[in-house]
Amino acid sequence: MTITIGDIVTRQSYGEDILFKILDIKKNEKIAILKGLEFRLIADAPLKDLKKVSQKQIREKQKANKNRTRDCISRIIRQRYMNNSEVRGDSGRAYFEMPGKVLHLDGDKEYLGECLSVYRKLEMEVKGFHVPEKKQSEVLERLLEKHSPDILVLTGHDAFLKGKKNFQDVNNYRHSSFFVQSIKIARKYEPNKDSLIIFAGACQSHYESLLAAGANYAASPQRVFIHNLDPVFITEKVAYTSINYTVDISDVINNTITGIDGLGGVETRGTFRIGLPESPY
Repeated sequence: MTITIGDIVTRQSYGEDILFKILDIKKNEKIAILKGLEFRLIADAPLKDLKKVSQKQIREKQKANKNRTRDCISRIIRQRYMNNSEVRGDSGRAYFEMPGKVLHLDGDKEYLGECLSVYRKLEMEVKGFHVPEKKQSEVLERLLEKHSPDILVLTGHDAFLKGKKNFQDVNNYRHSSFFVQSIKIARKYEPNKDSLIIFAGACQSHYESLLAAGANYAASPQRVFIHNLDPVFITEKVAYTSINYTVDISDVINNTITGIDGLGGVETRGTFRIGLPESPY
């Protein structure tokens, strides 16, 4: 079966566990460049290792992914309603809500579009920009000054490079060093971890170095792949947790699809504010 650019495939040597889209084919080397459909991963693989996926299999995988996403959103909204009821109390007054504002820089345009769609479903205020990982540090300070976010997301693709063995060396990762550079710029702009909350990283990112640089939340403790929507689910919890409370780290991780193997962080104060009274205009 002929495999071409744009085909959806799996890697037989990895048990056909992840769906990939073929971005490019290096014919001389007989290697394909792959992008995960659900996971923030760019990889390469020999053409002989790839297996083309049927339309039926694609539909089944996409349906399962949509169901997981829908269930996650429903759970988040239920939790938010219960938490905000406690914050508001039972006075019956006309309060208004001010969740934290998000600035999201993403190295993948398609992933960014999917994230923005879910942000809207979760009623979050967000500014999203497609910026390659290597370029994020160049535009970050200007975007921070322009949009004054409460929460910053720095993501895209990453991976532990093939043939490398030292997981502690940040230079053995595709984009982790660029995320570190951007975090440091953001922390120079705002050192306080409760005034600017940062999520950084993607699949297999160097978790420890991202936290050490100043991120509140990061990928990936066990160097596993993370779901493309996980940054949204993490930031939602921060955006809708009251400034009077520290966000429960376990709750943040439980709100994600990937879970604790792929995501972690440090104690962080929420960014949600209640206002009173609500204007009739």
